[in-house]
Amino acid sequence: MHLMDLKKGDKAMIVNIDTKNQALKKRLYSFGVMPGEELSIKRCSLGRRTMEIKIDTTLIALRAEEASIIQVKPII
Repeated sequence: MHLMDLKKGDKAMIVNIDTKNQALKKRLYSFGVMPGEELSIKRCSLGRRTMEIKIDTTLIALRAEEASIIQVKPII
């Protein structure tokens, strides 16, 4: 399952960031977006072009392209 599959209010754990783009992976890691971290979906824009996630106390806005490479496991 990918981050883009989640809806507002859902919680998940990051399993993998599936990209060969090391610059993007490094940037996501600098925001705390890395395997093992728990996140929650705070908001999604109309058309789901962007989404806001929360990891610990940090709010992060991601584009759909970025969210689609982040594999997650839902937390029930």
